[in-house]
Amino acid sequence: MLTQIRGLHHVTSMASGARANNAFFTETLGLRRVKKTVNFDAPDVYHLYYADEIGTPGTVMTYFPFPDAARGRRGAGEVSVTAMAIPQGAASAWEDRLRDRNVENIARDTAFGAARLLFDGPDGERLALVEVEQDNRAPWTGGGVEAEIAIRGFHSVEMLLRDAGPTAELLQFMGYRETARDGAVTRYEIEGGNPARAIDIRTDPAAPRAQQGAGSVHHIAFAVDSREVQAEVAEALAQAGWPTTPQIDRDYFHAIYFRSPGGVLFEVATNEPGFDRDEDRAHLGEALKLPRQHEHLRAELERRLEPLDEAS
Repeated sequence: MLTQIRGLHHVTSMASGARANNAFFTETLGLRRVKKTVNFDAPDVYHLYYADEIGTPGTVMTYFPFPDAARGRRGAGEVSVTAMAIPQGAASAWEDRLRDRNVENIARDTAFGAARLLFDGPDGERLALVEVEQDNRAPWTGGGVEAEIAIRGFHSVEMLLRDAGPTAELLQFMGYRETARDGAVTRYEIEGGNPARAIDIRTDPAAPRAQQGAGSVHHIAFAVDSREVQAEVAEALAQAGWPTTPQIDRDYFHAIYFRSPGGVLFEVATNEPGFDRDEDRAHLGEALKLPRQHEHLRAELERRLEPLDEAS
């Protein structure tokens, strides 16, 4: 069993428009855009990162906004809900805020004993805010959301699977253990590490297969401390029957990828070097940062990429 996983590092999804995506996460949810860069494999598409002040692992929501991408179809084999932590008692204020901004499909419920506010993002992605009694992570408050209710970072992700068994076995190998059940949902948590420690699996053998598109989660990333530790994890995963890609330099972290048995793409990402490696912390996410191999495209990309805001 692995002992090196520290919880979630980031969650990456797809969108259909960069400006609307940016406005939703920075203005409606009040997160900080900590990096404005491009997709390594499709440099004409942004890669946008939203998080706390510095992009602490466990707080980072990222998007590939493919212009005019068709909306994905919800179903089995994907992350069905991405949940973020808010302080105890903050759900009512958030419900008012989201309704004032015409956010769609708002609902209140309780999951594993915690109050939860569910809603759709701009491309129909299902998001949730979960009240957490003790979460000492400092929120970003530059987005106009009061510190008393502001998002602290990830709480959990929920995967919808037809058969939970093989993925549960993988999570247990990665250091997670089953901690609770709530109807058709089983929770797995990792001890220690960062507060984004929970993975939920909802089992529905009759669920239709998901189809990826705008609003779909592309992958979830688990955090490890360093490249050396990441290499140990890759070797152990391969020996256990889950081979990964080689280590890939993503500028702000190194990544390895592998497909989980249920269909969800898993990444293991390093906590180093961080999002301030090429920008001052006071100005994170303001300038367009390009991977070295795409720097020669700067003039063309700055002309073609959709402006995000007045500062872009």
